[in-house]
Amino acid sequence: MGRRRLGFWRRFAVVLVKPVVTVWTRRTWRGMEHLPQDGPVIIVANHISHADPLVSAHFVYDAGRWPQFLGKASVFKVPVVGWILQRCRQIPVERGSVDAAKSLEALVKALNEGAAVIIYPEGTTSREPDLWPMKGKTGAARLALTTGAPVVPVAMWGPEQIFDPRRARLNPRPRIPVSVVAGPPVDLSRWAGAAPSRAVLEEMTDVIMLRVRDLLAEIRGGTPPPLWQRTSRANANADRPEATS
Repeated sequence: MGRRRLGFWRRFAVVLVKPVVTVWTRRTWRGMEHLPQDGPVIIVANHISHADPLVSAHFVYDAGRWPQFLGKASVFKVPVVGWILQRCRQIPVERGSVDAAKSLEALVKALNEGAAVIIYPEGTTSREPDLWPMKGKTGAARLALTTGAPVVPVAMWGPEQIFDPRRARLNPRPRIPVSVVAGPPVDLSRWAGAAPSRAVLEEMTDVIMLRVRDLLAEIRGGTPPPLWQRTSRANANADRPEATS
């Protein structure tokens, strides 16, 4: 990434955040070569902690891309904070609203402009007791069908030691080990040109999430369980874009 093209506010965000994360973590990065150096890419990651965005952003930035996240639209309405998020090219997403379609349009626009968009298909931190991935919502699959952008799976392990969502406990000690691995783009060619029916989107989403799960198993070791199934109430929101939590 041409650092000269970052502009003031993105540089400001890097100067503010990166030193903190660098001290806070002891990093093992693998698979950066799978992130294209330019052009649109949909990065799908497992979601195990509220610290995930810090770690994944650091990884994607070190790989040479500017990370763009989905953020709750309400945050963008906070004075000063929302203005800075917009200048840093983050993307507001409407949740539980008829305006959710506008969020999809914003994502398509960002990808058409060559963005590297990070999505957590689970939509929330994993509710699986051991933090293995859950079944995902279908927003990333719909984006892939709409834009043709490659979908790169990313698995993280270690952010749950920074903030464990199961205990709501923050760990301030430095050099917490975190591992992030990116895999090759998921082969979704069998669905190229398919209509975005629920069945097609769910099949694509399962393929994506199973790849993320298997990458996580490479980090953690052992045999991963099947994708954890959420309640029917949670699944009712399957087609909505996923914001960071």
